[in-house]
Amino acid sequence: MRKKNALRNLKSGNDISAFVGLGTEFHGQLTFEGVVRLDGRFSGEIYSSGTLIIGETAHVNAEINVDTVIVSGEVHGNIKAKNRVEFHAPARLYGNILSPVLTIDEGVIFEGNCEMAEGIEGEDMDKTITLVSREGEIQADSELI
Repeated sequence: MRKKNALRNLKSGNDISAFVGLGTEFHGQLTFEGVVRLDGRFSGEIYSSGTLIIGETAHVNAEINVDTVIVSGEVHGNIKAKNRVEFHAPARLYGNILSPVLTIDEGVIFEGNCEMAEGIEGEDMDKTITLVSREGEIQADSELI
């Protein structure tokens, strides 16, 4: 059974704990539970056991350490995710990724390195990379790449 991407699992805006909107700029350390969406500018550090959504209009310059991150905007910095990382066009990442699951849509710019890591607390997780093109989804075992 194919897993649905994390963005589809968010039913409505009621699921979002906090929102940093377009036109907002924040510098510092962000820690949170639940789901946070960034559409403005953020620089600093982000820590959470929840989900971070970086919208298309967001510009983030940060070290990110979360459970799940969904990126459609621009990120400069490293991402460490315990569960998964998803990039949806027109996302841009200039940094490294450490995550057991990675999904990259066609049209995304990724300049950096990726390391497929163990799951949370050393759980044995399947390590998968999913590349999505116009023709459909292609999934590859990380050991074959």
